[in-house]
Amino acid sequence: MQEIADARGIPKRFLGTILVDLRNAGVVNSERGGAGGYWLALPADEITLADVMRAVDGRLALIHGATPDAVSYSGVSAPLRDVWLALRAEVRFVLEGVTLADIVDNELPARVVRGNGTGSHSD
Repeated sequence: MQEIADARGIPKRFLGTILVDLRNAGVVNSERGGAGGYWLALPADEITLADVMRAVDGRLALIHGATPDAVSYSGVSAPLRDVWLALRAEVRFVLEGVTLADIVDNELPARVVRGNGTGSHSD
């Protein structure tokens, strides 16, 4: 773990917390001891970024601590609920469509590469 922390410039304690979250979510396995360590619980092409994000941060899209479908607005702000629901769907679409293997291999699916997604990407 120290090697990873040093290589990525992450405090060891912070990395340890992340690894515990990943282990509790079934993303990684671990073993204590001199020959122990952490390893992926599934092949890298079966673990999505959504799996990792949910393990570490919980739900993918929250608005003031609530899910988009639990939020309501009134008056002229009422359409915001639909915006949050659409945003959650887009976040899920991207994060569930990219695996750890895609990242390691530097081969993102065409549907998530800028300009090839589901919507317009002009800034």
